[in-house]
Amino acid sequence: MNRKRFTLVAGIGCLGLLVLLAAGAYLLFLLVPISASMGTASETAVPTSTVDPRILATQEVIPTLAAVTGDGTPPAISGELPVSLPDLYEQVNPGVVNIQVYVERNGVSGEGAGSGFILDGEGHVVTNNHVVAGAKQVTVIFYNGLEANAEIVGTDDDSDLAVVKVDGLVEGAHPLPLGDSDQVEVGEWVVAIGNPFSLGGSMSLGIVSAKGRSIPSGVAGFVIPEAIQTDAAINPGNSGGPLLNLEGEVIGINAQIASGGSGAGSGVGFAIPSNIIRRVVPVLIADGVYEWPWLGVEGVDLNLIIQQANDLDVQQGAYINTVITGGPADKAGLRGSSGTKQIDVFSVPVGGDVVIKADGQSVTDFDDLLSIVASKNPGAVLMLTILRDGKQQEIAVTLEVRP
Repeated sequence: MNRKRFTLVAGIGCLGLLVLLAAGAYLLFLLVPISASMGTASETAVPTSTVDPRILATQEVIPTLAAVTGDGTPPAISGELPVSLPDLYEQVNPGVVNIQVYVERNGVSGEGAGSGFILDGEGHVVTNNHVVAGAKQVTVIFYNGLEANAEIVGTDDDSDLAVVKVDGLVEGAHPLPLGDSDQVEVGEWVVAIGNPFSLGGSMSLGIVSAKGRSIPSGVAGFVIPEAIQTDAAINPGNSGGPLLNLEGEVIGINAQIASGGSGAGSGVGFAIPSNIIRRVVPVLIADGVYEWPWLGVEGVDLNLIIQQANDLDVQQGAYINTVITGGPADKAGLRGSSGTKQIDVFSVPVGGDVVIKADGQSVTDFDDLLSIVASKNPGAVLMLTILRDGKQQEIAVTLEVRP
């Protein structure tokens, strides 16, 4: 409840917007502010590592490059890296592209730039949805400067992912392999390659600063969980470009930065995990859209002050503050807060259900609940273990398609 406020800049991929009709709209579509007060979060639309069965066959189109020399283990205390960074750059840079778009957003026309990476030999390129949103024309620029027109194949606001396609790859360009983002560890070395400030082919080095962050999606009130935080320098124009481990595998897509309102990076960047790509992108290629499961609740992490106000014996779980009328949780009988109680200077919600398990998995905070829900498909039955008035009970909820 005492989290610091900060600004997440979700439009870092749209550097250099040249407003043609209204100069006052400069960078309007680049910045997405979010308040973290009270630790409140609503449902997410983004999964963890559970893979939709429809996608398994598509793994064949994601080739594996030869590993960079070195075993990928953390470097010695001296700071010496276990791989040659120039060799790593030479290996992966041909798989990274710059993306330029001509856009119309909110009645404003202009140009923007971002990054992306080649997914397969058929010319599919993965980027952020906010890079190509509203685009009337998309141009892919390969590592050697050659350009190609691209069409938008599919987009998804909820995961901020999009796929564009070119007719063919230039000589030397190749797909990048996807790593397993669930295996990423805090402190692991990573590199980001992209198009910051329209400076194509730029590489930066850093570490994984944290895992399991929740960042805003492209849909108000919903978040993307399990994001990777990194201190590798990413700036406007890096959006959609890959975050890679030292074996040259894509472990995430650079999507947002914490800027404190400045619009530039401050050493805190966020990448959408590769396991989300595995789930979403093949469906975007096949169907153009992706449908997400919906529980229909809003809530916060259970903490000391909520525990005290509700006379609970536990301090970990997902506290349900609001149940959306007519939603799946409402139909199943979940309860939100019935009022508030004053604790010192705080007005604390009371009377809401506390989810402590979902399908047998422990729920220690609200993000855990979001991730478990998002790993399911619409129509799945989710068994929740809750505390209501201090007593434990089971409630089955049938998830629906997000409205």
